[in-house]
Amino acid sequence: MANSIAITSVHAGYGHVRVLEDVTLDVRAGETVVLLGTNGNGKSTLMKCIMGIVRPSAGTIIAEIDGKTHDLVGLTTEEIVDLGIALVPEGRRLFPKLTVEENLLLGAFRPTARAEMGRNLDFCYGMFDRLKERRHQLAGLMSGGEQQMLALARALMSAPRILLVDEPSVGLAPILVGRTIDTIKALKEQYHLTVLMAEQNFNQAIRIADRGYVIVHGKIAFEGKSAAELNNNELIRKFYMGL
Repeated sequence: MANSIAITSVHAGYGHVRVLEDVTLDVRAGETVVLLGTNGNGKSTLMKCIMGIVRPSAGTIIAEIDGKTHDLVGLTTEEIVDLGIALVPEGRRLFPKLTVEENLLLGAFRPTARAEMGRNLDFCYGMFDRLKERRHQLAGLMSGGEQQMLALARALMSAPRILLVDEPSVGLAPILVGRTIDTIKALKEQYHLTVLMAEQNFNQAIRIADRGYVIVHGKIAFEGKSAAELNNNELIRKFYMGL
């Protein structure tokens, strides 16, 4: 069934500081859509709006999940996760003093995920051999790349239909960035996910994107209807390639 998100004319901020202005974008079923922008342009705020962490002052966020339509504005984060939307947050936000497996099991707290906990745990260990090897190790003692694997796997433990990934390349060595992006693509294909990824590493993001948007100062400055359109856009050449 279709799993998609439609964001229309969203305004949001923190107190009197406006961060997002009239943001409209959509992620259709089965797509990987990238939201490109340098630091401070509103990518993470938009992700938080979708997850109910920040409430928009105007606009709508509509999710279609398994054929049912849901208005996310006004729902709690727990209710949104229960619908089947998961976020891999910027900075990973793991529980460093818990083991790898304890972190994974905490990802399976929604009712649907609890019923599939064993299968999803086996799936995650099958996808991430390193996590299985280190399942009894404290998460805080793992490398940055391993922690990113764990953050992705923890999100999968919630049995999501829609996956949001916020800045997966932050804090990783270049070689690990490429591996992480490839892993997101593999997870999307094997788990039949719809993916919205916020990223500032254009060259890596474009490798797995079906299409995408560029956000500048809280506004959508460009919509690329294909990866090729993104690659040939003057705005992207200016901000990401120095051309």
